[in-house]
Amino acid sequence: MGNDMYSVEQVAELLGLHVRTVRGYIRAGRLRATRIGKQYRIARADLDALTGRPGSPPGAAAEASSIVALDGVDRAAADRLATLVLAGVNTHHDPDRPLRVQTVHDEERHRMTIVILGDLAATAEVLRLLDAVLDGDNGLLTGEVDGG
Repeated sequence: MGNDMYSVEQVAELLGLHVRTVRGYIRAGRLRATRIGKQYRIARADLDALTGRPGSPPGAAAEASSIVALDGVDRAAADRLATLVLAGVNTHHDPDRPLRVQTVHDEERHRMTIVILGDLAATAEVLRLLDAVLDGDNGLLTGEVDGG
């Protein structure tokens, strides 16, 4: 088909994100886009740069994409979880193992979505981190606040 340009709606559908999230990425400079009239268009290369695809360094033979959907998450818990995950990713950043993590919180549905794109080992590390902090009664999302 040769379509090298995508609309915001198409990018949102491809990535499983809300249209407002994609527009936010554009406004924040995380996703490069060209404004044509009243609409944005995203080049394939810019979409690939966001997701970490073809621009991967040599030797990156395999990639994984994971979507973690969490129900029953309020804004405070979503912020804590996003901070924890992003800090873990940024602290252990290995330039030879590119990793992208995006978090989205739907306040109306109390749902958090975490999108992870990267090499197999780095993605597995993030999933293990999520499993550890969400596990059982001591998990991050239990909603329990100790009063003292």
